Amino acid sequence: MIMNTKYFKYAVLALTLGVTTTSCKDFLDRPDEDNPSMSNYYHNDMEVQNGVLSLYSSVWNDFVSRGYYKVGDVLSGNVYSGGSPYMTFTVNGSDEDIKSSSQSLWAANAHANTIYMYLKDATCSEAARNAAMGECLAWKAMAYFYLVRMFGNVPIVHDNTADVASNTYNDKPLVMKSDIYEYIVMTLEKAIELLPEQNGTGRIDKWGAKGLLAKVYLTKSGVNAGGDGERNAEDLAKAAELAKDVIKNSGKALMPNYADIFIGTNNCCAESLIGWRWNCNPDIYTCANPLGSELIMDGFTGSYSWGGWVSPSADLLAAFDVDPFTNPSQRINIDARRQASFMMAGDVYSYFWRDKTYNNEINGRGNGFDYLQFLYDDNYYCDDNYAGIKKQGLQSMSGANIAKHQYGNIKDHETMFGQTPSQQRSSMSTHVLRLADVYLVYAEAMIQGKDKTSSTSDADAIDAFYQVRHRSVPSYSKPASITLEDVLKERRLELAFEGDYWYDIVRLSYYNIAWAKEIIANQMRGYYNKPNESLPELYKNYWETKGASWTGTITPKSKMKDYITTDFTINVNDKMFTLPMPTEDAEYNPMLLQDPVHVDVRSTYSY
Repeated sequence: MIMNTKYFKYAVLALTLGVTTTSCKDFLDRPDEDNPSMSNYYHNDMEVQNGVLSLYSSVWNDFVSRGYYKVGDVLSGNVYSGGSPYMTFTVNGSDEDIKSSSQSLWAANAHANTIYMYLKDATCSEAARNAAMGECLAWKAMAYFYLVRMFGNVPIVHDNTADVASNTYNDKPLVMKSDIYEYIVMTLEKAIELLPEQNGTGRIDKWGAKGLLAKVYLTKSGVNAGGDGERNAEDLAKAAELAKDVIKNSGKALMPNYADIFIGTNNCCAESLIGWRWNCNPDIYTCANPLGSELIMDGFTGSYSWGGWVSPSADLLAAFDVDPFTNPSQRINIDARRQASFMMAGDVYSYFWRDKTYNNEINGRGNGFDYLQFLYDDNYYCDDNYAGIKKQGLQSMSGANIAKHQYGNIKDHETMFGQTPSQQRSSMSTHVLRLADVYLVYAEAMIQGKDKTSSTSDADAIDAFYQVRHRSVPSYSKPASITLEDVLKERRLELAFEGDYWYDIVRLSYYNIAWAKEIIANQMRGYYNKPNESLPELYKNYWETKGASWTGTITPKSKMKDYITTDFTINVNDKMFTLPMPTEDAEYNPMLLQDPVHVDVRSTYSY
């Protein structure tokens, strides 16, 4: 089942033959099963392989553009997004991003259920059928993994066809989150049974599903701790066993250079165990990646980007131990992940704007993208349509801009993918589960305690942690032990802007809610506003004097908080780790307003 380079470009069109989304006002978003093409489609291995493609892209589109980074990174304190309710924990059930994210996640579940059902009767080889059915279940589990970590107790929608037939699709009770986790485990166990060890390029295989199940077990371990209790030892042991199996036996390896993971030519690299595989084919809008436009500066990709106001938070800069008030020529970048994650004054990138040449007194001459020259040089632009347009200068409130999820300029995209991007439409993959994540899952699972100083000296756990950190920090020496705080911080740095940090905090809140609240309460979620040293003036002066003048002061990390405006407050409380259900969902399904029920998922459901 090998996928060639044109796989997603053309085969994604096949999903429209049999999978569309209804517009009926139901709590459940479900595929249109009345489409006569659906039952007539799965006739051979290729049709079966193509028939699951919606699960790799289109059904997730609204979640990615709405909730993926706003929940994962804005809510968590990784991203500054002025005016966003995710900055201040004031999101309510009428929020459009919550509504769209919920609909997208339920659509992913519904499509997985319906395609899975039709695959049972597909005319194809057993290997093709099993692989496709396993992919359906893995994506179904992923949808539920997001749902339970966002909303807590949610309904179980196991079979959309049966619910429609029985007219119970708006009559679903909330199920206790501990049972939801067991349902996810059961679903992934079946996916692992069906999936091959090697699948088509970019597709989920047995190892991807095992890695996801390890992460699920790690999260599940604290569910019954009541916010202040010990994690379940059996769940931790299972998480460690699965993660170690992937690390030792999958044949996959970390990429040597961290930045290479996020270059389009490595869309389906071995480190990407599970990913959304986008394609900017003009015929289907939702199969393209919508994320890049919202996270990068105006003009970076011409008219296709407008995210200059979205920036790394001051707190994340502090986590990387960098300060925007430090002279770029004196900044020490010990962690390669910093520049691969976000741009700062003095940074140049050889993999962005590869058809351009930067040429200035600060960084000299070279091929690629120069951050400061982009901000201030009117003659340095992404394409000829922007020639001579007056530059805006610094657009960021933190003195940095996000680099992940970007392909560069239009020429870069055309070179990498053979396609022209457009507004909210690129072919860059979004890595949902990476091998490095599994390494850190293993390290965390081997730590039995629940407090900051809880630690392990297990050689394999330390090596897993070391491999991830040493890749980006070559000066890092292997330690004798690692603490839970070490691992959680490392996860934040490794997975910055990959929509994951909030769920790490949620996992922590299950068993040590005081620590989780402390993290949020102590964050620098605002922006820099140092008197007499505003960043736009500082950067512009540095550029205009060709790097000869820098009036800023190197600020000790311990004092960085003094330069954060406090124009908003956060009510830190025990309920802040669960997002509100969309009001519209409760209108269609009033049972969402009632207490959750216990369900013995193993005896109630089966695959």
